Amino acid sequence: MGAVSFDLSDGGVRALNAELHRPSATAYEVLHPDGAHAVAAGVHAELAVEVHGHVGYYAAGMNDGATVTIRGNAGTGVAENMMSGTVRVTGDASQSAGATAHGGLLVIEGSASMRCGISMKGVDIVVGGSVGPMSAFMAQAGRMVVCGDAGDALGDSIYEARLYVRGAVGELGADCVEKEMREEHRAELAELLAAAGLDHDPGDFRRFGSARRLYHFQPGHGSY
Repeated sequence: MGAVSFDLSDGGVRALNAELHRPSATAYEVLHPDGAHAVAAGVHAELAVEVHGHVGYYAAGMNDGATVTIRGNAGTGVAENMMSGTVRVTGDASQSAGATAHGGLLVIEGSASMRCGISMKGVDIVVGGSVGPMSAFMAQAGRMVVCGDAGDALGDSIYEARLYVRGAVGELGADCVEKEMREEHRAELAELLAAAGLDHDPGDFRRFGSARRLYHFQPGHGSY
């Protein structure tokens, strides 16, 4: 059986998401999204969803198990709070991509705007291009791979997430430092790049993480 087709120029996102939440098939294609918001949000089954065009806010948000491919650009908060599965954007993503996501893999083949991976909690994020300022802000767990450049304040107030950047990095955020790139990290990075379908040399990347200076109270922190 082929993929079930939904044309959003004829029916709304609510009908699409209602079908995806109680699926009658395992594969779907979405036509003419035309920047609609919340496309394929809240899916909690092992489905394949292919969106042909640009989407607006919170596409594939809260994804739990589905493989969602967006053949275009994505607005704010793509894959926000994702739990598992894979979300792929073949174009660029706006700000807060993968925000608060707990698991799964988010691949952005183009570039992402500011706050990519904000408060990420276990997701893997691979960006084929660059990311904007404040990316991985308060990132608690997971891995982020940036094949291009990273803007200022990368990893500000980071916890235990691991960041890999191939290009130039702006001024690092509070408590974020460059760390040694050991063999275990090169192996981890190679797996992430392969999962994203990219063939960069892991030796071209640098690793960043927490200096752990903000973990403990220091005299003067509470003074005014």
